[in-house]
Amino acid sequence: MAQPLSRDPTAHPTRAPGPRATAYAWYVLALLTLVYLSNHSDRLLLSVLIKPIKEEFGVSDTLIGLLAGPAFAIFYTLLGLPIARWADRGDRRSIIAIGLAVWSAMTALAGAAQSFVQLALTRVGVATGEAAGSPPAHSLISDYFPPSTRGRALGIYAGAVHLAGPIGVMGGAWIAHKYGWRGAFLAFGIPGLVLAILVRTTVHEPERGGMDGSPPPPIAEPWRVVRGLFAKRSYYWLQFGATLHAFAGYGLGLWVFEFMARVHGLSMQQASLEVGGLNLLCGIAGVALGGFLTDRLSRVDARWFLWLPSLQAATAAPMAVVFLYLDRLDLALIFYAIHWVINASYNAPTYALMQALADARSRALAVATHLSIVNLVGLTSGPFLVGVLNDALRPTYGEGAIRYSLMAVCISNAFASIFYMLGSRSLPADLEPAAR
Repeated sequence: MAQPLSRDPTAHPTRAPGPRATAYAWYVLALLTLVYLSNHSDRLLLSVLIKPIKEEFGVSDTLIGLLAGPAFAIFYTLLGLPIARWADRGDRRSIIAIGLAVWSAMTALAGAAQSFVQLALTRVGVATGEAAGSPPAHSLISDYFPPSTRGRALGIYAGAVHLAGPIGVMGGAWIAHKYGWRGAFLAFGIPGLVLAILVRTTVHEPERGGMDGSPPPPIAEPWRVVRGLFAKRSYYWLQFGATLHAFAGYGLGLWVFEFMARVHGLSMQQASLEVGGLNLLCGIAGVALGGFLTDRLSRVDARWFLWLPSLQAATAAPMAVVFLYLDRLDLALIFYAIHWVINASYNAPTYALMQALADARSRALAVATHLSIVNLVGLTSGPFLVGVLNDALRPTYGEGAIRYSLMAVCISNAFASIFYMLGSRSLPADLEPAAR
């Protein structure tokens, strides 16, 4: 007999008792999290190699920002949607394995680049492969975990972003110090090829919608799926909030190590240890907190799916600005740690919400649509704008120009809070069809 809908219009309608995740499901989650760790480690490795790359190729901050932002995001966006549609129809594990092999090979090839143009082309290759990463992975996780623990599972997966920073930064800085920046790209690319084989041979394709208590609906045309998603006002406003979140996050994430070197006089190895260590510890804490709060609070009121990131955006932004403003390194790092815990916790509620709003046949496309918007605007413009402002403000502020560039980017995060709150107003009504 079907579970009746809750009479409370604010309760999350997909929290009915159901199947439990198996030990194998947790293995798949751990493996996919490693894949995502590889994804972002390869992407963030560039942040600690800015100085040697600039010195060898003689390029400006603007060109570095262009390499890290638009050169990556445009191709990631263009390929993300068709690959996600393939994932909603086909074998998701194979798609992930192929993408992982491509981005790992392109990362390794970056070490052989003989010009800045060749390096840019390898980053385009990395973007091409990484477009096949998260959308099919989110869809797989949702078919391995029931709604009652899906927020925690997706939070753990998203937490790889915050673990990738320390690994990409500390590992990359150490390898570059010993073997040069080319050796760092090579060392980070090769392990992903082995991981791709492991994904293809040990991950099983689960039944779509098996954890939702009902068979998936017939697959719809992509334009109908996207139109249906944006007809839900919560999904619509979520895109605005997450884009501002990404704009600030990517801008600070790429340039924070250069900030530590230029403003506080740290070497790249010192900056990677100071900031990378905090990213690791605070990232784990933030991920655990975000997943726990999402699963607990959304049972009480579904609007917490968007209330949580709204609170996180409103509190993380001022913490980042204080970090950038302070001249005392010890005090600055305290505020950076607080900022990172808060910022690491917003992925769980937003990604869990997207999986709740989409049906089992459109989950990859729902995530890919979201990531396309977030990356096309946030990733394209965040790092690039910081680079442009650095070059524009350097005649006035010298190396300290990066402080004001990053402040301008981080302040924008606070406005994300408004859009999340707007989306929360229609969330109970948007989730009602999922219950039926």
